[in-house]
Amino acid sequence: MTELRKITPEEIAAAVSEMNRELKAVGAGTIERIDCSPENIEQGLARLVLSLVELLRRLLERQAVRRMEGGSLSDEQVEAMGQALMKLEQKVQELAAQFGLKPEDLNLDLGPVGNLLE
Repeated sequence: MTELRKITPEEIAAAVSEMNRELKAVGAGTIERIDCSPENIEQGLARLVLSLVELLRRLLERQAVRRMEGGSLSDEQVEAMGQALMKLEQKVQELAAQFGLKPEDLNLDLGPVGNLLE
């Protein structure tokens, strides 16, 4: 049978302090994500939509590279797909600028995969 270790008051205070820090960080992140006032709702919606479009564009780009490396695309298809992806990237940047968004504003935290713009 294992013996229970006694926990010191300092260890308890450190654990409580760490938990408070984590809760504040989570709370701050939640407030930032939910902050949708009438003044910034349009920009927030544009940020969300453009972030999702950028995610899809990057996924399509990766798929195109895999297909190209696999030899399943003709030269014409590779050229057409490259042109389409470049136009989409340019359009996303133009729309982001119209809403006062910088490229880093479109970054998404994809959990264990990492951030979209890394």
